[in-house]
Amino acid sequence: MSTQVLTDEQEAVRRDAGKLADFIMFTQRSFLLNLSKELNKGNVSFAQFFLLGYLANEDYLTMTSISKKMGHSTAAATGLVDRLEKLGYVQRLHASDDRRKVMVQITRKGIDLVERMREDIVGNLVDLMSNLDQGEKRSFIDTYGKLSDSFAGVSVAR
Repeated sequence: MSTQVLTDEQEAVRRDAGKLADFIMFTQRSFLLNLSKELNKGNVSFAQFFLLGYLANEDYLTMTSISKKMGHSTAAATGLVDRLEKLGYVQRLHASDDRRKVMVQITRKGIDLVERMREDIVGNLVDLMSNLDQGEKRSFIDTYGKLSDSFAGVSVAR
């Protein structure tokens, strides 16, 4: 009997997880469509934008750390940085103690692009959350915080 209850509970969790997956896919699709329109204006690829997102949260990243974060070879990471540098979104710096060490830093133009896209997401979330009462909003934010904390410890590649 307890095995059946556990199975029923697992099925219920899977159904709920499926609903959340649908929601994530819907919101992600909307975000990616808006992102695609914006990035096409500036000739920036998704991979380049995701790199800008990493750089926006750091003082700088080395080429090695960029390749690890992006899951690319160092040569591919160098290509991403080359294109972003030509567009004015990043700049390369050399460490004062070791000129071979290249550090990549986001520029004001890059920060502006990331902030514009972030504000678009904030606007979409405000619209979605306007249909919730205060208790539901608080519960959503609390739950999202717990999930986000849990996700931080999970490897992206499964």
